[in-house]
Amino acid sequence: MARHIGLDFGTTNSSLAVCGDDGKITIAAFPSASGPTESLRSILYFPPKASTHQPARRALAGPLAIARYLEDEPKGRLIQSVKSFAANRTFTSTVIAGKPYTLANLVSIIIKELVTEAEQQLGALGDQVTVGRPVHFAGAESADDEAFGISRLTSALQACGFKHIQFEYEPVGAAYFYESSLASDELVLVADFGGGTSDFSIVRVGPGSRARYSPAQRIVANAGLPIAGDTFDAAIIRNLVSPHLGAGTDYQSVEKLLPVPAWLYLNLERWHYLSFLKAPDTMRLLRSLKVQALESQRILALIHLVDNDLGYQLHRAVQALKVALSSDDRAQFIFEDGDIRISQPVTRSSFEGWIDPHLKAIAKTVDDLLQTSGVPASGINRVFLTGGSAFVPAVREMFASRFGAEKLLGGSEFTSVAKGLALRAAEAP
Repeated sequence: MARHIGLDFGTTNSSLAVCGDDGKITIAAFPSASGPTESLRSILYFPPKASTHQPARRALAGPLAIARYLEDEPKGRLIQSVKSFAANRTFTSTVIAGKPYTLANLVSIIIKELVTEAEQQLGALGDQVTVGRPVHFAGAESADDEAFGISRLTSALQACGFKHIQFEYEPVGAAYFYESSLASDELVLVADFGGGTSDFSIVRVGPGSRARYSPAQRIVANAGLPIAGDTFDAAIIRNLVSPHLGAGTDYQSVEKLLPVPAWLYLNLERWHYLSFLKAPDTMRLLRSLKVQALESQRILALIHLVDNDLGYQLHRAVQALKVALSSDDRAQFIFEDGDIRISQPVTRSSFEGWIDPHLKAIAKTVDDLLQTSGVPASGINRVFLTGGSAFVPAVREMFASRFGAEKLLGGSEFTSVAKGLALRAAEAP
């Protein structure tokens, strides 16, 4: 029996699904400290450089990377949200323990881990795969940038043994998953909230649509923007964390008072840049600032975070706050490690105020999609919300106000894209 592979390589999480000719979908599971999980964290860890007492160890991805990172002292290099660099031409490579790694090298390590674990459970996957892609890559400013992002992902996939690669928009993949439970036709708006991008597709779904239209004809319209979960995280760091680490404070330079450089905190806000703050030049700057800073303890806390590569712990604290505020009107943000001591209550209304400009940008993208497609809100039968930020109440309210709360649906928020991509792979091109 033929097997069809759907791969969702995400900014924050990745997953892989297999669909047989009978339409049955199997999703790969991955070991983690809290038990098997159907999504693998798109995270990389390079253990400390080998010494006479410690042999070289391979780069790790997913739960294994997290476990080894937490275990190691001293820490190696932890890299998150690498997909955000896909269309970034300024990122050519990075040197880790004396070895250069291109973006394709980094991505292939994550995908190889995904494939290896999946094959242990599901058997050989073969050399054909349907892979999700955002409607617009983060940072892409032209069609050439989009093609550049695709070419880098293609190189990574080829390095993992895939020869026949088909790309499909991630929200279209989620639409195929949603369609698998339908007995009648609908026009669905899929909103897929990833870590780096929010993507939207209006798709004809249902048995009649499958029979009547080609895969391309079923897609009515697409839109996307580089605002998503990581952007919401950045708002929390900017308003809540960075002030505790010296943002907005001054240092004494000869006879002048100067602000601590803002670019340090801009990099702190972006998960894919955070690990690069640990460059020798930046560390020298931070140590110099500590001596000259009017609030040296805050700069010392920033040095502790960067020097100890605490991006994962910070990410976990930020995610915990977002999850808590999805169900409660008030939650406590806690991030404590060494010289860092942050414990502060946050209201949902404060968080919504921080992300309000981003919510408005998302809303405008949805409104523009309806206008350019010629489909009024009343013509949408269902709105399928998927991805982590689909749980944010303000996001759901934005869609409820336009389409009606009764039209909003969700499910398998972290695996719907992979499952749908496997179904898409089973359909003729």
